[in-house]
Amino acid sequence: MLTASLAPLDETITIADLTRDPYPIYQRLRREAPVLRVKSVGRTFLTKAADTKYVKDNAALFSSDDPNTPMKRAFLAHTLMRKDHDEHRAERMAMMPALMPKTIEAAWEPLYRQFATDYLDRLPRGEVVDLFPALAGPLAARILAHVMGVPDASDADMQRWSQTLIDGAGNFGWTPGPFDASDVANAEMDRCIRANMARVRAMPDSSALSFMVNAKNPIPESQIIANIKIAIGGGINEPRDALLTILYGLLTNPEQLEAVRAQDKWRSAFEEGVRWVAPIQASSRLVMEDTEIRGCLIPKGDTVMTIQASANRDEELFTDGESYNALRDPNPHQAFGNGPHHCAGAHLSRRTVGAILLPMLFERFPRMELPEPAGVRWHGFGFRGPLNLPVRLQ
Repeated sequence: MLTASLAPLDETITIADLTRDPYPIYQRLRREAPVLRVKSVGRTFLTKAADTKYVKDNAALFSSDDPNTPMKRAFLAHTLMRKDHDEHRAERMAMMPALMPKTIEAAWEPLYRQFATDYLDRLPRGEVVDLFPALAGPLAARILAHVMGVPDASDADMQRWSQTLIDGAGNFGWTPGPFDASDVANAEMDRCIRANMARVRAMPDSSALSFMVNAKNPIPESQIIANIKIAIGGGINEPRDALLTILYGLLTNPEQLEAVRAQDKWRSAFEEGVRWVAPIQASSRLVMEDTEIRGCLIPKGDTVMTIQASANRDEELFTDGESYNALRDPNPHQAFGNGPHHCAGAHLSRRTVGAILLPMLFERFPRMELPEPAGVRWHGFGFRGPLNLPVRLQ
């Protein structure tokens, strides 16, 4: 029988604080209270890298099936993100053929190069352009629509659906507004996905929807739809926010940008961007049995929150982790998670944003500038990234 005491309880940290700028808070918690119950969020925060990895790697003790998260309400579905073991594996593997390296190389890399060229051609030279709405958001939406099998969904709809699902899944205050919006988005996505299911039955392609619909033993239709929704919810903001964060890091550190270009270190710049500001900042896990972390009792039925945003700056692993360092090596970040729920789109994001788009951007606009770094606005607790990135393209 465990005799440890519960973790200390904090009643001062607010969701607004975490949304505005969580990093000073996490830095303090790593030092003073790496296991902390946070009343406003209703979860026990884990801010050290060793603890977040331990939890993610141990699905038997820390279940993804947490009924207290807003995700099921936002998606109107029990998605694979909240499933474990065989059930999770079956649904994940149903769509994985579309995201495997060989499919990415054969189908998605050529298409992405075409899209990237088209979107870059639209950007004016010599002007200040906000790359969030002009490039990062719509390009991420366009390739994802094809990868998932809903190519007729517009860039605007894909981005709106994604943000609406994110807002709902991150609505830890359980306010009604985000759920009202996600209900509307869910109805629209259902119609779009079902129409495309009929299309890929008649003409199979390399999309995730086609692989799932045409499988020898397909998963239930409800879960096919849920799989596409979970990809829309997380598959736009991650590459979008990664791109904007990396550009901010490089443009505010010109000597690093020069070194990256000279040494062709775009992959390193990419990995550092997702480490420095992880697009998905935190994840919840349900505790299945009484356990102990760092001398604190974590009781059965509690919900722990692994703060990978904090783990990615843990002083035990990263020197000067609060700063962007494009040449950081090694870089054992947890931005794509670990364990059974490691991000299914990690290969796609690395190959598209990291290997294709970054060098294309600086080849097209070699003297790109960020005129007012202080004017870039950052936002988000569960998901985080820049809300704008006004650059001068030249």
